[in-house]
Amino acid sequence: MSKIRDQLHHLRPSAGPKDWPLQVVARTSWSRQRPTYRDAQPAIIEGALRRSQRKPTGNWYAFAASREVRPGRPFGATVAGVEVVAWRDEQGRLCVGPRTCPHLGADLATGAVRRGTLICRWHGLALDGRCREFGWSPLPGHDDGTLAWVRLDDVGGEAPLPEPVIPDRPAGDTLAAVARVEGVCEPADVIANRLDPWHGAWFHPYSFTRLDVITTPTEEADHFLVAVTFRMGRLGVPVIAEFSCPQARTIVMRIVDGEGTGSVVETHATPVGSGADGRPRTAVLEATVAHSDRPGFQRATRVAPLIAPLMRHAAARLWRDDIAYAERRYQLRAGGARP
Repeated sequence: MSKIRDQLHHLRPSAGPKDWPLQVVARTSWSRQRPTYRDAQPAIIEGALRRSQRKPTGNWYAFAASREVRPGRPFGATVAGVEVVAWRDEQGRLCVGPRTCPHLGADLATGAVRRGTLICRWHGLALDGRCREFGWSPLPGHDDGTLAWVRLDDVGGEAPLPEPVIPDRPAGDTLAAVARVEGVCEPADVIANRLDPWHGAWFHPYSFTRLDVITTPTEEADHFLVAVTFRMGRLGVPVIAEFSCPQARTIVMRIVDGEGTGSVVETHATPVGSGADGRPRTAVLEATVAHSDRPGFQRATRVAPLIAPLMRHAAARLWRDDIAYAERRYQLRAGGARP
């Protein structure tokens, strides 16, 4: 950790208050950055990806932000080719089940929720989300407060887990937001994108600068440590971040030193199914859970409804770029382009 502290000390501004987290980012030509292609060795990325794909998921799939499944209305989604519907019961608990009505096949996402019961609009079949009706059976669901999950044992094919593998999140006052982007690729392509931190300052110069990969993953220490400055126009916040995969379809960036220590960005890659062209679609659900010990942060949490859309916009902007990376990776692997 002494190397990490030395790196962070080098990145912090030399002027201003000791605890001031911001620094002015010098204007630098994009093309005059230090090239990182020699460091971004394919063997390192592929090795980290192989290890990540061996980690169990317990057949759990993140399919929506918790806030999207609202009381009083159903929410429909497609996960790994399976149509599901979700809603809240009278206690606000998450209910999930097949989206097709067992009577005559109506889309239950177009139904109505009354007193926590889902009612089909075609003929009034009522489903409470706990019991079997006409062969319709509820699916295991989980709401972690930020994301809604469904367990699909027939699809996942792994030993089921009682709850999804959720990384540790910061305690205390937090700001959370979930962004969603969909692309023509497979979940592993999304994870591979995040297992290449070297592309950050080149592909996203509007968000990252002064990026230096301190350590790369090994069998014993399967994570990246990265020194990076997050950009906000001409200002920047230098931090040390750790990238790791708690399960096969999730990669987490955690700030381990610097402003916002403990904050996480969880990138969840959820297969949607095949499109009309037969190619796979994957949804990226990126959950940002920010934390700070600064007194002003507590005040910021009081206006979370105003800040969360800005957080979602920033994440979606990054993923509009990164989904092209993931799609290109899939295209090359599927033989749609020459390397």
